[in-house]
Amino acid sequence: MARILQVVAPLLLLLLPTGLRELLSPTTTIDHQPSEGAANGGGTTTGGGEVLLHPLVLVPGLTCSELEARLTDAYRPSVPRCGAMKGKGWFGLWANCSDLPAHHYVQCFIEQMTLVYDPAANDYRNLPGVETRVRGFGSSRGFQRNPEHTTWCFEVLRHELEKAGYRDGDTLFAAQYDLRYAPPVPGQSSEVFSRYFRRLTRLIEDASEKNENKKVILFGHSFGGMVALEFVRSTPMSWRDRYIKHLVLVAPVPAEGLVQTLQYFVSGSDLMYIPTVAQLSLTLRPMWRSFESSIVNIPSPAVFGDRPLVVTARRNYSAYDVEDLLADIGFGAGVEPFTRRAVPKMSSFQAPMVPTTCINGVGNNGTPEQMVYWDGDFDAEPEIVYGDGDNTINLISMLAFDEKMRRQPEQNKLYKSIKLHGAEHGTIVTEDWALKRVMQEILEANRI
Repeated sequence: MARILQVVAPLLLLLLPTGLRELLSPTTTIDHQPSEGAANGGGTTTGGGEVLLHPLVLVPGLTCSELEARLTDAYRPSVPRCGAMKGKGWFGLWANCSDLPAHHYVQCFIEQMTLVYDPAANDYRNLPGVETRVRGFGSSRGFQRNPEHTTWCFEVLRHELEKAGYRDGDTLFAAQYDLRYAPPVPGQSSEVFSRYFRRLTRLIEDASEKNENKKVILFGHSFGGMVALEFVRSTPMSWRDRYIKHLVLVAPVPAEGLVQTLQYFVSGSDLMYIPTVAQLSLTLRPMWRSFESSIVNIPSPAVFGDRPLVVTARRNYSAYDVEDLLADIGFGAGVEPFTRRAVPKMSSFQAPMVPTTCINGVGNNGTPEQMVYWDGDFDAEPEIVYGDGDNTINLISMLAFDEKMRRQPEQNKLYKSIKLHGAEHGTIVTEDWALKRVMQEILEANRI
């Protein structure tokens, strides 16, 4: 009887709908949030005795890296006060922005953070005269302190890693990046990410050499998961075999897209955490729309199909109608970078061909699935229709990513998908019970 079930079970699995089949796949683990008593008990359980640690490089979420700026003579400020730092060297541009309103610097911040799309190069640039750089590259202590969420940006994870034996600059490192740009896919150029990838390559090689040539575990959360994945894909296979021990992706932002990205692009984003500014999202919206990172995760038609994502009294917009939507919200200038930078990412997929663990939160019915602007006023807050996911990434995108990873037979052997029921996008690396599971997978990657 057992033998019959072994033969029949895989065939029955094929008869299920795709989403359910993915969740019940043998390489998908579904963990449920424990009861409150169980969730609060004890520290991280490592099990299996002492773990021989491999060096670990952390790639953070979108808003965790600090930026510095330097203004040259080529900079032409919109108002005189924005040129106050011209010729005075590097200063903090994107760090803890809570004091910007008090210093009347919001307008200058927006101006100096804004990117310009260069159609001739099909790439993004700073405004003329604005030079930028990332602070703290290489150090796991080099992340900004989010004023709204002080435990985010790997602060809690770093403490757990240190309890497990990791040490900053010895076995633990970080690869901060410029949040405004997005990693390229084959066929695209990116001056900023080309430099970043070279820097990350050296960091991994140095970390390996410092640790008796052990391979490196690369860990990415949220947008950092996309960055880590595209980095590995960009490297020669021989280099991956030599230096990458394991790729751990936690709530990675998928190329398949998510509805919240579209919501931010239409209505503006509050991710920059600048308090006390009236109509904050609208104030920052022109700056946000100039970022490449704001446009690259708009929902893919191949995944979201023709279901309405934006609803108005005049018409509905699906993933097939994004170009029309960009024009109708008054951002026709975004059509060319969308079609040349974002659309190719939707259809470009290459398996990393290294051992990979992907951990996602599911079962959160507060994940945006549709925006409703009944009167067509895109400056107003929309009504949101919610569905399953991690409160940011839609379940359908997670499952589409899993399916692509498993489609390559050799990658399928190296791929593990974990769904944490009740874990949320931002707190999956901070909430005790979810963090324990994340730590378990990091330590397991060290053992394998």
